[in-house]
Amino acid sequence: MAIRANLRRNPMNSDRLRALVARFSTQRILVVGDLMLDEFIWGRVSRISPEAPVPVVEVSRTSYYPGGAANVARNLREFTGHVDVMGLVGSCLHGGHLKTLLADGGIGLDFLVEDAAWQTIVKTRIIARQQHVVRVDRENPAAPGQLRAAHARALAHLRDGGLERFDAVILEDYAKGFLGQEFVDGICELAARAGKLLTVDPNPRNPLAWHHATAVKPNRAEAFAAAGQPVVEPHELPTQDRALLAVGATLLARWQPRSLLITLGEQGMMLFQPERAPLHLPTRAKEVFDLSGAGDTAIALFTLALAAGGNAEEAAEISNHAAGVVVGKLGTATLTPAELLESFERDEA
Repeated sequence: MAIRANLRRNPMNSDRLRALVARFSTQRILVVGDLMLDEFIWGRVSRISPEAPVPVVEVSRTSYYPGGAANVARNLREFTGHVDVMGLVGSCLHGGHLKTLLADGGIGLDFLVEDAAWQTIVKTRIIARQQHVVRVDRENPAAPGQLRAAHARALAHLRDGGLERFDAVILEDYAKGFLGQEFVDGICELAARAGKLLTVDPNPRNPLAWHHATAVKPNRAEAFAAAGQPVVEPHELPTQDRALLAVGATLLARWQPRSLLITLGEQGMMLFQPERAPLHLPTRAKEVFDLSGAGDTAIALFTLALAAGGNAEEAAEISNHAAGVVVGKLGTATLTPAELLESFERDEA
């Protein structure tokens, strides 16, 4: 049977958004996943190196931001003061820098696991005149025993009443080693028993089963990979993209979440729910400067909206507008409540 998709139903307005955003500040969210430090080296290119055909970047400044799962927490922190992270950092200069950035940003570190043998993941991006020149990654895989010890400490903290502090849990997988099946199963089971919202941003390079998830949010390429299908060019009309609709149906049946939200870049998002026609939400981006971190923003605001009492369609619309704002900024960016409201009001005008 052919699957048919719809354009958005019952679009939100700014009054409904204000009502939900007013509840955001009371929501308590735990972000679990791969923590990183994002380093941006800014400069300009005035010549080509005489040693090789590469640009010479004259550095003007360097900036640092929480990255990976920590960037999800950073996005949440713009809307609520109750955000904690659970992940692994090293007892190193970069680990200390990341902890300082998180603490200074008002993000809780009670669930952070520190290991002297772990190298904190650092992603360095060199930007010249708003052009991304190159990215340098510094990371080493953790030893299995190292991860088992970290997972045991983290789960023990949750079992001892730590989970009761939160309304929702986000599992953010960058496939850097922190999230494994046994550990994920433990968190999912604890969240289900406690009746907590649990959302997932998966990574096909770390294929895991997601049990008891409220919602799962892959991007288009990740969704095809997770479904075991080759990525094909998107149809110009997502509502008629048969390959995408089939992949969505496959993942909805496999993971059995209440909602599956597939982000589509310049084509917006597609929301899948059991026994409902897929729903397409066109992009709200006005300009696109940088896609880095847009997925972090999308899962953060989608989860926050659900926790605040929004339905899946409202949460997807909020997530869509939020992602549309941050792709118009350079670097690992966040947005404010005022910017989110402005995006809705601009569409209503």
